[in-house]
Amino acid sequence: MRHWTVSFLVLGIFAVSVQAQTPANFTNTLMPQPEHLSVEAGELQLTPAFTAVTDRFRDARLDEAIGRTLVRLQFQTGLQIATAPARGSAGTLTVTVDGPGETVQSLDEDESYSLEVAGNGAHLQAATDVGAMRGLETFLQLVQAGGSGFFLPGMSIHDTPRFRWRGLMVDCSRHFEPVEVIKRTLDGMAAVKLNVFHWHLTDDQGFRIESKIFPKLTGMGSDGLFYTQEEAREIVIYARARGIRVVPEFDIPGHAQSWFVGYPELASGPGPYSIEREFGIFDPVMDPTRRSTYEFIDRFLGEMAGIFPDPYMHIGGDENNGVQWSHNPRIQEFMKAHNLKDTAALQTYFNQQLLPILKKHGKHMVGWDEIFAPGLPKDVVIQSWQGFDSLAASARQGYQGILSAGFYLDFTDEHYLVDPIPAGSDLTPAQRALILGGEACLWAEHNVPSNIDSRLWPRTAAIAERLWSPQNVNNLDDMYRRLRVESLRLEDLGLRHLSAEDLGLRQLAGTADIGPLRTLASVIEPVRWQVQGKLQHTTQLTPMDHLVDALIPDPPSRHDMQVLVREYLAHRDAETRDRLDAIFASWIEAGPQAQKLMAASPIMMDEAPRAQQVVELGTTGRQALAYLDKHEAAPPGWTQSKLTLIDQAEKPVGLVRFTMLQPLRDLVKAVQN
Repeated sequence: MRHWTVSFLVLGIFAVSVQAQTPANFTNTLMPQPEHLSVEAGELQLTPAFTAVTDRFRDARLDEAIGRTLVRLQFQTGLQIATAPARGSAGTLTVTVDGPGETVQSLDEDESYSLEVAGNGAHLQAATDVGAMRGLETFLQLVQAGGSGFFLPGMSIHDTPRFRWRGLMVDCSRHFEPVEVIKRTLDGMAAVKLNVFHWHLTDDQGFRIESKIFPKLTGMGSDGLFYTQEEAREIVIYARARGIRVVPEFDIPGHAQSWFVGYPELASGPGPYSIEREFGIFDPVMDPTRRSTYEFIDRFLGEMAGIFPDPYMHIGGDENNGVQWSHNPRIQEFMKAHNLKDTAALQTYFNQQLLPILKKHGKHMVGWDEIFAPGLPKDVVIQSWQGFDSLAASARQGYQGILSAGFYLDFTDEHYLVDPIPAGSDLTPAQRALILGGEACLWAEHNVPSNIDSRLWPRTAAIAERLWSPQNVNNLDDMYRRLRVESLRLEDLGLRHLSAEDLGLRQLAGTADIGPLRTLASVIEPVRWQVQGKLQHTTQLTPMDHLVDALIPDPPSRHDMQVLVREYLAHRDAETRDRLDAIFASWIEAGPQAQKLMAASPIMMDEAPRAQQVVELGTTGRQALAYLDKHEAAPPGWTQSKLTLIDQAEKPVGLVRFTMLQPLRDLVKAVQN
């Protein structure tokens, strides 16, 4: 994460809890946490003589995975080591794999591994090369720096994921993301052991995958921004090399306006149609009463099945308001003739016709909550954005499911405390087994290539841990401590979630001297995306070049301030007090200069009042500390006036909000009146 001047101030307050025998030079920064970990005696020193060997199964995919690991190890340590694996029985790292795994990776792929590290070498053992990939990521996370160089602590790890489906959905329809963005996203996913890339390729705002059978889908419905079939195959290959499945989503029957631009005969209304620039729920929907609709879908999905080998295909199925169906007399007559009482029943009819088409092409259907209705065949997977109760209801009726409610990328602490099977759930063991896992979701109303990384990372790593690690790995403070380290590792992979903010701030300010603006940015973040959409009335044509677009969601200051204030109020120690005072002083100093930079930039003028407010908030913090230090009561009315000030700072200003108001409020309330 960004703003290390502030963030490093709190690194020392977190306790590391691994095991009592943890050596002083080992700090557990693994993410996700392994299922079983024990720290052993000794250290494996890394030297230029480091080698990696395979001693059993070997193929090109495993060699490439080991090779990537060695290149990263070389970059991480600066050591000139051999970056190609060798064959043999003696190496610094020995990789023992039983076999290649499945040709087309499935839910049942064995991703477990064991990793033993001792002073004389390391041994990674896995049933498949996918398991070996997971272990190699853990191996890299164990590397630490010491006075005599880099080393790995003695360690014994036995690890297997809690859930089989650990996904990330990226919407590339509302705003298109280039191939290089997708590839670095896959690199990040592999680093935190996610295994499903859910690729949202079609929606009202754009059709993003080339069809050679129906060329007008992209010819008229994409603005020229789409993935060729060759690029899509390249992404599938790239993902498989990292143990990641690619599940494409083609949203039907609603959210399908981009289909109708070139092929209006698919729609339930006469048109004409154009690419939708607004965001929301719209009336256009496929006509489920025409045989020609299913013939078109059959040919299209057959073409896509040749590109995407995964056994699952997502059909969307969400947010169909039924308006076109209700206003079409012919469709109403069809519903009466088939005893379909409402549009929900008609959508179930649509899905019933769609399912054999998918089966014909070797695919299982996945869809959002709305497809769950009486009469839906049981071999459909329900992806829930409506919550665990909805997911549990489908599990009770025998449907497999995936949780996404709570994993929409907004705030890390909320994500981390969400669980696909909450503790205390009354689901039976058989019903729990139907819940395959979960997916983080990144919808693209406010995401473009310049800021998508900061919307995805490092928060997705917290969700990845929730889906991989045991349920009792849930310490929020420790997660943030490890997330801070993982964030740096992800940037080393080529992700830009850290560097993008400074780039955006420099562009906004028109200068490289952005220190004061960076201090302000450290304690503000974008408003929630729903609020941003309402205030900004965001459309596909809205420029994403404002302060709200540059800022990092959930910056370190939110949790840092919570912890510091909590620690100070509990112990009143001088060290924590000084850290808080230094932070408040930095706000006071930076405010006027940040305000000057913002006043000179028309794009930032709306948010300029935040610079004055941060001075007032910093002053409030220092005053509170002074009263608490001296055990003095504040003058009459002081507490209420400062709480009113904080309440004012909580109100919308532009499209950004403060991150640290609640802990500051707690500090003020602690002052005696």
